Amino acid sequence: MKYFFLSLLFISQMATAKVVLIDPGHGGEESGAVGHLDAKRTRKVFEKDLSLRLSIKIKEELSKSTSAYLTRSLDRAVSLQERADLADLVKADLFLSIHFNSSTNAKSHGFELYYLDNNSNVAANKVERSENLNLKGEELIVNQILVDLVVQQTVHHSKELARLVHRQVQPVLKLSKIDDRGIKSGLFYVLALSKRPGLLVEVGFVSNPSELSKVNQEKFMNSMAKAISAGVVSFINQKK
Repeated sequence: MKYFFLSLLFISQMATAKVVLIDPGHGGEESGAVGHLDAKRTRKVFEKDLSLRLSIKIKEELSKSTSAYLTRSLDRAVSLQERADLADLVKADLFLSIHFNSSTNAKSHGFELYYLDNNSNVAANKVERSENLNLKGEELIVNQILVDLVVQQTVHHSKELARLVHRQVQPVLKLSKIDDRGIKSGLFYVLALSKRPGLLVEVGFVSNPSELSKVNQEKFMNSMAKAISAGVVSFINQKK
């Protein structure tokens, strides 16, 4: 009951959106997905590093027109609760969690965009299990109590944010020949704990050597950062 009443304080109707918190997935000892740039598997690339590179670029782009912050700017571990606390600290209006995907099937490929919602989609459930992997039992209990309320308050804005970001990234994906797997819903606790409209972006599969070589390129990183930022700015401008 305590968590229910506390949760009522977490969410307010969003009349405007001005502050964006960008969350580079993983960090520190939690490397996330691991890919290899060579056939001998000696040149490792970690999801935590890719997500940080892209997040920094997104922050630089967004800072040209709005306030933007990072949950981490270095290779360090940040708990889900710390990420949520930072959202409160900076009074974030929007939350972007940046990730890169992985699969046991090295041929899996494509870009995915998720917003917070309950779902029964098998593919989405696989991503949920991966991104929610490090939750402790107590965190799961608390989050399950909060999630329905958070979904109710944020899903409309999050879906619109996803639509606008997706529209901007499509040309980048087409140019880079990366499959567009579209917009999906998922139960991601990092989004639930943020208590804000937000997205979780799975930019590409690091487990696919061909796709990893594309997303690891500086040109792609720059283009994707600009596209994601443009979508966010479009959403912000709608709320003015």
